[in-house]
Amino acid sequence: LTPFTAAHGSLKAIEVAGKQYLAWQINADPYVKPPPLRYARRVLNEGPVKDFTGKGITCGDAGNEAAGGTIALIWDQWGSSHSGPVMNYMAKCTPSCANFKGDTGRPWFKIEQSGYDKSKNPPWGSDQLARQGASWTVTIPPSIAPGEYLLRHEILGLHVAGKRNGAQFYPTCVQLKVSGSGTATPSGVALPGAYNPDDKNGILVELWRVNAGQVEYVAPGGPVWN
Repeated sequence: LTPFTAAHGSLKAIEVAGKQYLAWQINADPYVKPPPLRYARRVLNEGPVKDFTGKGITCGDAGNEAAGGTIALIWDQWGSSHSGPVMNYMAKCTPSCANFKGDTGRPWFKIEQSGYDKSKNPPWGSDQLARQGASWTVTIPPSIAPGEYLLRHEILGLHVAGKRNGAQFYPTCVQLKVSGSGTATPSGVALPGAYNPDDKNGILVELWRVNAGQVEYVAPGGPVWN
């Protein structure tokens, strides 16, 4: 058996400009007083957000990066049975990330996603992540204005999504300070708000039907910002 056969997971570390930083360590950090400072926001456990229409979906129940640079998001594990898309959003912190939560308004713009692509092996984004050592690399859009941002990295497990509210969302947020000469200030969707439990294209779906080519899969949260 491989270590990714039937397990949930949580973000373990973030790599920025060649330097690795620990994410929130769910089995250690809650017991440290005072809690350690981390670039990734704290999460309760390795389970999914139980109510993906509530505020827990925003970032789960700032390192420096130039616009156009890449960030590696490293999980402790990911189960190969939990197939689904990988989605990445950003939101500009106003006025800074110190108190910004991103759970009101429409600040989130999607910068990258990998859903279902039958031309790839494996076809699902989450399975690609598992094969890559439970790691995902995302590029910061080169045209965005400098400032403080939240990067919201998320895996959606569709293994029991054939029943209402069965889809399993695993979001986590990383604080970033973006440099560069870009001027774009995009906005997009509300989280909570963008995910509809009755979305039959991206959330209320039967995984086997997508794998069999019977239905086309469209990841929730709208298109990638361009």
